Amino acid sequence: MKLTPALEKRYTADTLSAREAQRLAELVAFGPMVFQAARLLRKWGLLALMRDSDDGMTTAEMARLSGHPPYAVGVLCEAGLTAGLLLINPQTERYRLSKAGWFLQTDVLTGVNMDFNHDVNYQGLYHLEQALDEERPAGLQVFGQWPTIYEGLSELPPAAQRSWFAFDHFYSDSAFDQALDIVFSRPTRHLMDIGGNTGRWARRCVGHDDKVHVTVVDLPQQLDMLRRQTQGTPGGERIDGYAADMLDATTCLPATPAPDAIWMSQFLDCFAPDQIVAILQKAAQVMTPDSRLYIMETLWDRQKYEPAAMCLTQTSLYFAAMANGNSKMYTTDQLTACLESAGLTVESLHDNLGHGHTVMVCRRKD
Repeated sequence: MKLTPALEKRYTADTLSAREAQRLAELVAFGPMVFQAARLLRKWGLLALMRDSDDGMTTAEMARLSGHPPYAVGVLCEAGLTAGLLLINPQTERYRLSKAGWFLQTDVLTGVNMDFNHDVNYQGLYHLEQALDEERPAGLQVFGQWPTIYEGLSELPPAAQRSWFAFDHFYSDSAFDQALDIVFSRPTRHLMDIGGNTGRWARRCVGHDDKVHVTVVDLPQQLDMLRRQTQGTPGGERIDGYAADMLDATTCLPATPAPDAIWMSQFLDCFAPDQIVAILQKAAQVMTPDSRLYIMETLWDRQKYEPAAMCLTQTSLYFAAMANGNSKMYTTDQLTACLESAGLTVESLHDNLGHGHTVMVCRRKD
């Protein structure tokens, strides 16, 4: 495993004192309480009140301005204080935000992650042990009886569906501008988008190049959402759908016209390694020597900043408990091994796109 400098510094040596390590252990032990207290401090606007106050605020002032009971505001602020989110002036008993509290209130990425974990993962993670033992998304039962979350996306409760798509789109959308330049640096008239979901990338492609035609390959339920999202939009007539379950051994990708580019964005992390190899073999079968496969993933070992790697490895637990029970956020070596097994090779790597994405440009081994 080859780690970026920031990750190697953090993950290869223990730099905490004994007391700091004990505190971290207790923070983990009380993790559910800390998470929910922090979520409510944010949801109820208490963090915003403290952020916007020059001298901090008392719990009585926050209770009056927020409309929540003084008791509730008091226990949340004390929990936030000892969790490291707030600071206090002991003489005036006025609370203000710590640096961590500031990030919790103002950082968009942190908010997206928190909503995703509360609305999508929180209840289901109770079943994580069962999911890991049985290699199936045992936590998904809190929402419905689907084999994976992807079959149930269109039927998730509104809050869960909204937070799932916000999480998915926030990460991918941030990298699209740079990714378009990479893909369209080669002549591209037909692009196949495997796992294209609601067609956000497809719409960006037809907007970027007025001659490209995009075929989105996905489950029938996803293509229904795609059609609703692209109908009547500029370039929408150059986007079509091809219904396919990529895990079905009998599934073949359309070979005509041969794709100039095959695109997989945040797609392969939804599958186990043997499934990834099978999917990549299907892609290789329709590629010509001039075709290129573009894989955009947030590879946790290539992250420039350590907090990103932490977020990604924790997201693997979502895949275990809620999504499918057998996939994860991969490292470069793990995905490269799958590509080699499928008869493909990595031609180039483009790092640090958007929020920590890498685009792997691949070709057939001929």
